Amino acid sequence: MVPRWTREGGDPVISIKDWDTEDVVLLRSLATALVDLEKIGDLDTFTMPYPDEAQRVLNRTVLLCLRRQARPPRSLPELIDWATEPVADWPLSLPQGLVEPDDRLLDARSARPTELCHEWAERARDVAVEHRDRQIIRRAKEIFRGLGEPDGYAGFRRLLVEQPVLTEQEGLRLVNDLVLAPARDLIQEIYREVPPAYLNEGAYATCERCLTLLTPMDDDEWWCERDQCRRIGPPPVGRRLRPEDVGELLQLERPLRQFVTGPGRAEMRLAYRLTELGLSVELWPGFDNYDLRVTFPGGRVWAIDVKDWAHPGLLGRAARPIHPEPPYDEAFWVVPAARAKARAGYVATFERNRPDTASGLPLMVDDALVRRARKILRERKKTDA
Repeated sequence: MVPRWTREGGDPVISIKDWDTEDVVLLRSLATALVDLEKIGDLDTFTMPYPDEAQRVLNRTVLLCLRRQARPPRSLPELIDWATEPVADWPLSLPQGLVEPDDRLLDARSARPTELCHEWAERARDVAVEHRDRQIIRRAKEIFRGLGEPDGYAGFRRLLVEQPVLTEQEGLRLVNDLVLAPARDLIQEIYREVPPAYLNEGAYATCERCLTLLTPMDDDEWWCERDQCRRIGPPPVGRRLRPEDVGELLQLERPLRQFVTGPGRAEMRLAYRLTELGLSVELWPGFDNYDLRVTFPGGRVWAIDVKDWAHPGLLGRAARPIHPEPPYDEAFWVVPAARAKARAGYVATFERNRPDTASGLPLMVDDALVRRARKILRERKKTDA
C-alpha cells in the first residue's frame, strides 16, 4: 500500500546537509506543536478554532504537500492522525540517516508524543537555547551552591530520578525535609497535578521499571511513555494508587521526566555496575558539572556524562566538552546499549553531527565502557601480582 503522504511517482533522493532547511524545520515545528497541544488537552479532542501555532503548522504542511503533489491533511485532527505514521512516509526531503523506517512523532497505539517527538521539539532548536529541564537544574544548582550544600543538590537530583510521582503523603514529607527545604518552592513548581486521563477503574498505576505513570489503553492494558520500556514488552505495573487512599497525586513535568528522570535512571544503573567492579563512584560531582566521577585503584579518574537520547544526530548537535572540574584523566559521554541497538550506526551518526568544539569528545556505549573498566582492573591485578 502506498503511504498517503508519498507521491505516487516516488520521491527523488535529495541530499540535504543543513538542519535548518524547510523540511527539517517543518518536522521540528510539527513536533513542537504536538507536544504543546498535549499540554492543553487530549490530542484527539480539538475543535476549531485551533491554537495559533497548531494552525500555522497545519497551513505550512498543507502548502508543502500541494507543492509536492501529495494529498494534504484537511484538518488538525487529520494531521494528528498522520503523525502516528512513520516520518519516512511523509513527503519530506530529509538528510540520509535523519529518520529510521519506524520513527514516529506520535505513538501509533496511544497517540501520545514519543520520546523522539519530545527530542525534536526540545532539542532540535538552537542548541544555545536553555531548555526547560536545564533551567530547572541551573536554578537548583544556584540554590544549593549558594548555600554550599552539595548533599542538598544531590538529594534534589535523586528526588527527580527516584520519585517522578508523589502521593499527598510523600509530598508532605518533602515539605518537612530539611535537606531539600531550600528548593521547596522549586519542587512545588515542577510537580503537577495528575490529569484524570491516567485513571483506570478508579486507580492510577506506575511502571515498575521506569517509576513514571502508565497510561491506560482501551484494551485494559497499560502504555509506558519510555520507548525502551515498550521495546522490552508490556510494562510491569508497580504501584496502584487510588485517590481515596493517596489523596492528590502529583507527577514531575514532562521535560524533566524525559531529560532528567530517564537519563538519571541510566546514570544510577551505570554507577551500580561500576561500583560492583570495586570502583569508587561519585554522582553529580561539583554540583553536577558531570554525572559520574569514577576513581580506579591507583588514582586514575574518569568523568562521565550519561545521555539517554533516541536520536544520535540531535545528541551530536548538543555535544560539548565535559567541564574540567573536578579534575579527571579521561572524559566520555555514555549512551545505554539499548539506545545504540535500537538505531543502526548510533555512534557514527553522533560523530558526524558533533561540532568541532567537541571533536575530542568520545561517545561510548555503557556495556563497552564497563568492559573497558573491567579490562583496566584485570591488567592492574596482573601488574600487582
